[in-house]
Amino acid sequence: MAESDAKGGAEAAAKDATDASAATPRARYRAQVRAEVKEHAWKQIAEAGASALSLNAIAKQMGVSGPALYRYFAGRDELITELIRDAYRSLADAVRAAAATGAGVRRLAHVLRGWALADPHRYFLIFGTPVPGYHAPEDITGISQEIMADLLAACAALGPDAPGEGAGGARAGASVAEPSAAFDAHIAGHRDWAGDLAAPPAVLRRALAFWTRLHGVLSLELAGHFAGMGFDPALLYEAELDGLLGPEGMPGG
Repeated sequence: MAESDAKGGAEAAAKDATDASAATPRARYRAQVRAEVKEHAWKQIAEAGASALSLNAIAKQMGVSGPALYRYFAGRDELITELIRDAYRSLADAVRAAAATGAGVRRLAHVLRGWALADPHRYFLIFGTPVPGYHAPEDITGISQEIMADLLAACAALGPDAPGEGAGGARAGASVAEPSAAFDAHIAGHRDWAGDLAAPPAVLRRALAFWTRLHGVLSLELAGHFAGMGFDPALLYEAELDGLLGPEGMPGG
């Protein structure tokens, strides 16, 4: 687990090192220090959670004074922002790479799960309990919308008669169809999260069902709530996908 916990920091460090390779010596040194700070930050998060993140503690671990690190990060919130940005960017790139090869909803779901299992602390930093007193800047929302755009495109590609159109698990009968229609009407006017994609309400609902149901399973699994229950969480995840898409899957999936 320790190796997995540090993966997010290692990926960010590699990116910083690449960005710095063509920069001035001073810029390269700055990038190296920032990458090292982020590596220590991920270790802190793994040990005590994001709310316990401390630049002064990181400075002590690095053998420098606290004020020295404030030349590289203005404070805890800036450091958290960088970690969240790195995490979102990593997931967005993984999803985009899969989508570029024609991946459908089922394969994107497995990309999400693989990414989450590779580093649960990175997953919980962006999809878990918010850090008290921290507010992410707007550009973070932009990266998260990239992920949703690929998901929406995959859901739109399923077509209007795709299995799982009643993605919320609706039972047969007019009494259940009415709430679904009400939500469709609601979401048609509350779709800022969907960006500029011209998708009908049914596609938006399908994407939301995918996002909420699979994140629900992932969050419970990664938090250890299935431990001792005697079943395989991977099979539960697959069963949720079957409920959304049908057991045979769809083209490109």
